[in-house]
Amino acid sequence: MLQLLVEASGFAAALLFILGLKRMASPATALRGIVLAGVGMLVAVVASFGYLADVGEAARPHRLANLGLALLALALGIGWAWRSGRRVAVTAMPQMVALYNGMGGGAAAAVAAVELTGTHADSPLQLGVTMLGALIGAVSLAGSLVAWAKLDGRMKSAWRFRGQGALNAVVLLLTLVLGALAVFGPGAMAAWCAVLFFAGALAFGVLMTLPIGGADMPVVISLYNAFTGLAVGLEGYALHNPALMIAGMVVGSAGTLLTLLMAKAMNRSLTNVLFSRFGEGAAAAQGEIAGSMKSADAADAAVTMRYAGSVIIVPGYGLAVAQAQAKLYEFVKLLQAAGVDVKFAIHPVAGRMPGHMNVLLAEAGVPYDLIFDMDDINDSFASTDVALVIGANDVVNPAARTDKASPIYGMPILNVDRAHQAYVIKRGQGKGYAGVENLLFYGDHCSMVYGDALAVLNAMVQAIKDLPA
Repeated sequence: MLQLLVEASGFAAALLFILGLKRMASPATALRGIVLAGVGMLVAVVASFGYLADVGEAARPHRLANLGLALLALALGIGWAWRSGRRVAVTAMPQMVALYNGMGGGAAAAVAAVELTGTHADSPLQLGVTMLGALIGAVSLAGSLVAWAKLDGRMKSAWRFRGQGALNAVVLLLTLVLGALAVFGPGAMAAWCAVLFFAGALAFGVLMTLPIGGADMPVVISLYNAFTGLAVGLEGYALHNPALMIAGMVVGSAGTLLTLLMAKAMNRSLTNVLFSRFGEGAAAAQGEIAGSMKSADAADAAVTMRYAGSVIIVPGYGLAVAQAQAKLYEFVKLLQAAGVDVKFAIHPVAGRMPGHMNVLLAEAGVPYDLIFDMDDINDSFASTDVALVIGANDVVNPAARTDKASPIYGMPILNVDRAHQAYVIKRGQGKGYAGVENLLFYGDHCSMVYGDALAVLNAMVQAIKDLPA
């Protein structure tokens, strides 16, 4: 009876995961989706204790110790996650996602390590699946930790050296050989090979992520999320746990699809993201740029938008860094009160992770019907009076359409350069992740408003309020 209840709970948990994922497809229902998925996770965790009650006589003495360890791990995990989740800033959300994703991969690798110590009688197929899950989970753990360190500013964006690709290939090949020996080798040799296998998998995860630049971090985080889901699904097979298999495959397939969609949005293949030296030598490849940057006062920009008929706002990471989303929405409401048609345009890879800008705007209370994806709004720029860019760079660079030597050539961009007037709020004249100058900034109809986004928006709001009624 208990076994039937545990299996039914696993099915219910998997169903809640799928329903939760479906709700997350829309900002309007995303919160309910998160709650559903969370309930599913709670059901799965509670059901897992049923396995402790259904053990053989030989294992019963260890049940109490295992139960204590499980409860201690749950208490530590819940406490840390609750504290960090409440304190994390929106700007730090991408690195938190990377860190938690890495933990999922690490958990799958740890489960595989435990399975390998007690599955000597299992079939070679099950051992092979366990080792494959261990490899993917360990790579996800190590790679996600490197991604976290880069996003958190603890490591420079890209570490590159000569012969890096060849070294990565050798490490991966050696790790696969060690995995095969751990599965099919004799006892003592297999144990040592398993230890070296895990070390090699972790090293490959680090080496694979080191050369990837910050511009590609959203794609990398999504890829490692897919890796973690796949690793969990494989370990679910090894444990004969349908809930883990279903949940892992759902996460893995969704993460893979998202990764491919993001790579497509950048007009780059996944192999190009992982193995190219994106941005290297970009400055040398770029020719001389005609024109010059022109600066504008925040108040002048605000007044221009106040008397415009339509405004499209393009948020970028600079808005998140300045924590200026609430002030931006205050500015938008002042424009709307004056009869200005205001919309937001979101590039698929804006910010540091998928949906980063959507979350930022939702936190400020911006209505969902004002927020448009790139494909839905790009044609509107040509008939828009003013486009306001806040902290975005490469995703609005016209070089992606015109300069075949540019590393971002072919990447779909937001057509800000086609608006009648453009203002760009930016701290300075720095380049984007691709390392190239932005042609938009040199256009005749573009003006730069230099300064921290929060300070600039404060000045814009005050300028509107100071206008005569």
